[in-house]
Amino acid sequence: MDAMDFPTPDATVESISPEALKARIDDGEDVTLLDARMASDYEEWRIDGENVESINVPYFEFLDEEIDGDVLASIPDDEHVTVLCAKGGASEFVAGALADRGYDVDHLAEGMNGWASIYEAHEVAAYDGFGTLLQYQRPSSGCLGYLVYDGDEAAVIDPLRAFTDRYLADAAELGVELTYAFDTHVHADHVSGLRELAAEGVEAVLPAAAADRGVTYTDEVTLASDGDRFAVGDAAIETVFTPGHTTGMTSYLIDDGLLATGDGLFIESVARPDLEEGDDGAPDAARTLYASLQERVLSLPDATLVGGAHYSDAAEPAADGTYTATIGDLKTRMDALSMDEPDFVQLVLADMPPRPPNYEEVIETNLGRNEIDDEEAFTLELGPNNCAASQDALTSD
Repeated sequence: MDAMDFPTPDATVESISPEALKARIDDGEDVTLLDARMASDYEEWRIDGENVESINVPYFEFLDEEIDGDVLASIPDDEHVTVLCAKGGASEFVAGALADRGYDVDHLAEGMNGWASIYEAHEVAAYDGFGTLLQYQRPSSGCLGYLVYDGDEAAVIDPLRAFTDRYLADAAELGVELTYAFDTHVHADHVSGLRELAAEGVEAVLPAAAADRGVTYTDEVTLASDGDRFAVGDAAIETVFTPGHTTGMTSYLIDDGLLATGDGLFIESVARPDLEEGDDGAPDAARTLYASLQERVLSLPDATLVGGAHYSDAAEPAADGTYTATIGDLKTRMDALSMDEPDFVQLVLADMPPRPPNYEEVIETNLGRNEIDDEEAFTLELGPNNCAASQDALTSD
């Protein structure tokens, strides 16, 4: 049903921007959300938080002039309620129907699509290499990216296609040129912005091992091998081959200060190993992941920061608001990193969450085999990332 199809309530309701709603949540305000999407969409992906009460009542329950009493009873009438849907049309109608009945309501502008448009940059305060390091955060999916800049140059790691213009604008505002864009691997949960940035004159870098999966646009990118180094001002970005999550998974060591681990290691979990070769190939991939973590990641100094390409609801941010932690801290808090190989493989394979929505089509798009426009790309990647081996944290306090 399109927004134009909804009856017009008598009451006029205000909208709240996605950024304003997130600010309320981040400030610790108690927030009550009425999600008017279908139950299946709600169960797959929704806005959560310790101070968020989320209620799911599909919009069609509000279409009749007489709304069922049980429906109304499920919605608090003594506190402010924000109504949301997929794109903002149904939520405006539902909020108006509730306002007609005396409820204190507003609705989320552009719905979950608007929520997916939030992209925040936080400085990594503990980074001690040359230049300044920012972590990009997309709260709707937990996607993380990195921008390091020094002198008059900058580089972005794991860019999202949806935010191509944002990286260029941020570089311009900082007075630097976006020189490089790096992908850690062929992503399965979001559409990469590598090719779009290459079209804007940025040197796009893809691991050679990732290209071996059948990437069709190798003539548009620089292929990086293990140990290659790229200068960004006085900072250096070194390629560190860390397969396991995928055969081409590669980390980038940013001036010995932070290892951007892609989907190999997160601050609350390790990678899932089944998105490239499926269940049959997962055990071998898990063994490869174990070797990468032990030999390439944990061999770095304990003070080295780790920053993955994702975070989950189970992750706790650092004091600076970034999802980073030192290798020494992760060794202490994540038992998986001190297990022997058989126990590690058993743990990783035991409780993997559902695969990311549309992951096969996302992979085909990132390989260059599936050409889609910007709107299709944005829609394709909506939903949770599910790239970790477990939906629960593998760390302890």
